[in-house]
Amino acid sequence: MPAPFVSSVMEVEKAWLDYNGHMNMAYYNVLFDRGGEEALDLLGMGAAYARDRKLTTYTAEIHVCYVRELHLGDKVTATFHLLDHDEKRFRVYQELHHVDGWLSATSETLSLHVDMSGPKVAPFPQDIMAGLDAMRLAHTALPMPERAGRSIGIRRKPA
Repeated sequence: MPAPFVSSVMEVEKAWLDYNGHMNMAYYNVLFDRGGEEALDLLGMGAAYARDRKLTTYTAEIHVCYVRELHLGDKVTATFHLLDHDEKRFRVYQELHHVDGWLSATSETLSLHVDMSGPKVAPFPQDIMAGLDAMRLAHTALPMPERAGRSIGIRRKPA
């Protein structure tokens, strides 16, 4: 298992630009999602998993930090670092890196494993859990990302 997983190169599309001339915030999530889908495919939880086994993942919570803006034509990759998982959930930290090496944005996500017949949250099948266990083992060698576990708030200076 690659540690972290790194997606294929993706490019900022014209339709994603806002009136400020940079990529609209919503499309950072698109890039994180596309990169994450490649990692989920590696784990056996991609589109075929939903179609054939009627099992999928839903995002329960996401926290994005915008570090440096992206513009039309910028090329990026998304990392996928599995921080934790249990029998029904997994927590992932991702980074968008410009192909020149600089960090554009980070994302931390908590996802749920879902049986589409409910839909309802359901345990991972044994084969999927084995893949998650293997990825988590490979990713334990990585340091805990500095931006993981952050919360939103306004820091105030003491009066």
